[in-house]
Amino acid sequence: MKVRVLVRPKEGILDPQGEAVRGALPALGFGGVKTVHIGRLIEMEVETADEVDAMCKRLLANPTIEEYEWEVIH
Repeated sequence: MKVRVLVRPKEGILDPQGEAVRGALPALGFGGVKTVHIGRLIEMEVETADEVDAMCKRLLANPTIEEYEWEVIH
């Protein structure tokens, strides 16, 4: 089965990449963007989804500064 994990900074955590993109958008003619958050998308093929949450907590995300969500995809 395929699993998709989305990891992104928690609300209130400094996101320098997001700020750089937010600052560049108006120069490219895209106004009105208030916030940008840059994250990571991880796709894995696993036998079962039983341990995906543990993988996220122990390796794929830093729970101190990041939040994550995951889903089984087809």
